[in-house]
Parts: sequence; C-alpha cells; structure tokens
Amino acid sequence: MSQEEQHNLEEQVISAAVEMGLSTQLDSAENLNVDVQTNLLEIVQGQAHSVSVSGQGLVVQKDIRVQEMEIQTDKIAINPLSVLFGEIKLSEPTDVSARIALSEDDLNRALNSDYVRRQMQGFKLDVDGQAVIMEIQKMSIKLPDVNTIVFNGSTTLQEGKNSRLLDFQAVIHPGNIFEPLFVEAFQCHPSPGISLQFAVALMEKFKELVFSPYFAVNGTAVRVRKMELEKGQLTIYTTAKITEIPS
Repeated sequence: MSQEEQHNLEEQVISAAVEMGLSTQLDSAENLNVDVQTNLLEIVQGQAHSVSVSGQGLVVQKDIRVQEMEIQTDKIAINPLSVLFGEIKLSEPTDVSARIALSEDDLNRALNSDYVRRQMQGFKLDVDGQAVIMEIQKMSIKLPDVNTIVFNGSTTLQEGKNSRLLDFQAVIHPGNIFEPLFVEAFQCHPSPGISLQFAVALMEKFKELVFSPYFAVNGTAVRVRKMELEKGQLTIYTTAKITEIPS
C-alpha cells in the first residue's frame, strides 16, 4: 500500500467513526457525510487540517428539520481520545462556516416546536414606560417568491393582571451585506382596547429580533452572513467560533 493510499484509508476510517458518532445525536437523517482531513499521526498530536459535515433531511429536537446542511471548519486542535469514540472534542475554539437550507414546511415545523417556543417566550415590551410581557402563541412563515418572507403570529400581551390578544403580520425582504433584511409592511389586528402604542412597541421588538446579526446556538454566537430566498425555501449562510462540533 502506498503512502497516499494509507493516508486516504486513515482519513476514511476516522471520518466513518465521527460520522457514526454524530448520527447517534440525530433523531433521523436521510443522508450524513463527514470528511476529516487528517491522519493518525496528526490525530495523536491533537490536530486536523479541517472537518466538513454535510447532510440532508436532518432532524433534531424531534421537530427541527434541516433540508440541507454543510459545515466547514478551519484547521482545528482536537482531543485525540475523543476521536476513538466517534466524537470531535476541540481543545481550542475554531472558526466554522455553514450553509443551512430550510423548506417552508421545515421552518413552520420548527417555529411551532416545543424547543423554539421555549426560546420565544417572556419578551419584554416598553409601552410608554410600562413593562409588558409578550408570550408568543402561534407563528407561521410563507415563502411565496424569490424575494419575500411573510411572517404571521399571534401573541398575548400581559400588563399586570390584564391579558390581551394580538395578531400581526410582517412582510420582509432580503437586503444586502449592510442590511440583511428590511420590513416592507407590518400590520396588527388587535382585539378591542389594544392601543397604537402596543402595536408600535410590538413592531420595535419584532425589528430587534429580525435585524439582530447574531443568534445563539448552545451558547455560541452565530453570525448570519447572507440569506437567499426562493419560493418555498430559505438558505442561511453563517459563521461562528465554536468550541465543539455541533450535531
């Protein structure tokens, strides 16, 4: 066996072990591929040139499905013992880029999953100096064409002992690298007694969430670089500095 063939075999064995380890962390996967660019000597020394992970139809947290995913790391420092157990535990943080494609059905399934709903509760609104708690009740997204996201939601506004229901709709378009999104329209459908101040405060909170350049995944800040829209599908390009390879 030539040195190159030996190197390729080592990469295949290590990649297969890590792929098997990652697959156990998923609820299901139509396809999953792991490519670890390294060899046994580098592994023993706690190094690898890069790790790439790609997959289709990946499901985590029971209701969160990703249509397609690609993750690529830079050169990494790893715990060599972790690889023997089909894992990649990083000894030092590393930069990673990702492409994540979600269908309209994927997005709606995720938005109404128990996991996401827990993250979307207890937002505070400032309504003329008064604190109001917003509890999301229902959310949905439509991707009708290559340049539009239509977001519908229902929320309960809690002010002291008073509770009020509010439905809203936002029409959003992707922008550019300086302003990734912009809101074309924001409409509220309040029940009797909901003031304009409530609607304005809700719009401001929505804009704060939409225009945030980061979102958190397991305590890691993930930066959104670009979003691409086509009918029925949203593709997000992100970068992050991570301390572990995500499942």
